[in-house]
Amino acid sequence: MNPTQPSFLKSYGFSILLIASIVIGAVLGFVFKADAVRLKPLGDIFLNLIFTAIVPLVFFSIASAVAGMQNIRRLGKIMSAMIFVFIATGLIASAVMIAAVIFFPPAAGLNIGLGNGVDVEHLKASDQIVKAFTVGDFTELLSKKNMLALIVFSVLTGLAASVTGERGKPFANFLNSGSAVMMKVISFIMYYAPVGLCAYFAYLVGVFGPQLLDSYARAMMVYYPTAFLYFFIAFSLYAFIAAGIDGMRRFWKNIIPPSLIALATGSSMAAIPANL
Repeated sequence: MNPTQPSFLKSYGFSILLIASIVIGAVLGFVFKADAVRLKPLGDIFLNLIFTAIVPLVFFSIASAVAGMQNIRRLGKIMSAMIFVFIATGLIASAVMIAAVIFFPPAAGLNIGLGNGVDVEHLKASDQIVKAFTVGDFTELLSKKNMLALIVFSVLTGLAASVTGERGKPFANFLNSGSAVMMKVISFIMYYAPVGLCAYFAYLVGVFGPQLLDSYARAMMVYYPTAFLYFFIAFSLYAFIAAGIDGMRRFWKNIIPPSLIALATGSSMAAIPANL
């Protein structure tokens, strides 16, 4: 027996299982076509469980991490680096996709009818920023639609627990316990991931497959190859710049499950629990 086999299976076994479930789901959708919609409830169960767990998971994970930091200046450096990387990589990704659609126009030869126009509420940039990072009521933080506001509140909560001193330690311990409990909840949900992803991908292929092969085929032929090339090449480069070869290995060891969940569900938010 190859001595590296157990290590390989331990590192990538779950990722391989997710890939297999997506492939099986695609085959089921192709075979059963519209009838694959009957599998959608199984996929919806997985998505609902994930979306339900997102808010407490994000709050406890971020708040406990910030509360556990001894050096507050380090938090500032981390936040600054995170914002810079987010903006820089976002601009690069946008430039790559814009170049792709310029050289390979996805709408060439298509005649897609447009409905009647609707009035759109015009918001100032300042109003958009306020609505993105803050909410008007605490209960609105409990919605997955306000993730940025939740992250800001989580950072402030963790920071307050850290600087309060001895009186803040019981609350910091509560945050740590909450984070551990929510991670265990996510591990339970992920046991169902192969079934949920298989069912949901079967539904997507069975119901929307004909549309993708018809009007949107050219757009998909431009988008998916570009996205996959950017994902494998650019993200490998980012990981190498951050931590060298070892960083690339750690990146690919951990990024596959959340990437597959995002691909199968069409939601990057659904990948947050697996990412954490």
